[in-house]
Amino acid sequence: MEGVKRRVVALTIDCGEPPEKRMETMIRENPVVVFSRRSCCMCHVIKRLLATVGVHATVIELEEAEAAAASAVGILPALFIGGKPIGGLEGLMALHLSGKLVPRLQEVGAYVISD
Repeated sequence: MEGVKRRVVALTIDCGEPPEKRMETMIRENPVVVFSRRSCCMCHVIKRLLATVGVHATVIELEEAEAAAASAVGILPALFIGGKPIGGLEGLMALHLSGKLVPRLQEVGAYVISD
């Protein structure tokens, strides 16, 4: 797993933008976004699987208080690829086991085949 980096972004910002608006911006501006909580084992599995396939996901670690704002994205963990909701761990695993994960990641430029 060495060499695979992921961005961890704080959701709280000082300019008075509501957390829901910040979430929408993050989803729109990044090819792969994971809304996560450190204490969640399913969140850990999602991050590990994405790292294993070589994806540099933007990971937003929510504090327990911020998790209430996550109602804008649904359940946690919440995964978005190319701005589209994938769901949680079940959605990711369904894509992966069907062989559609890597092609979807390639479509959004999050996975590049190296020579």
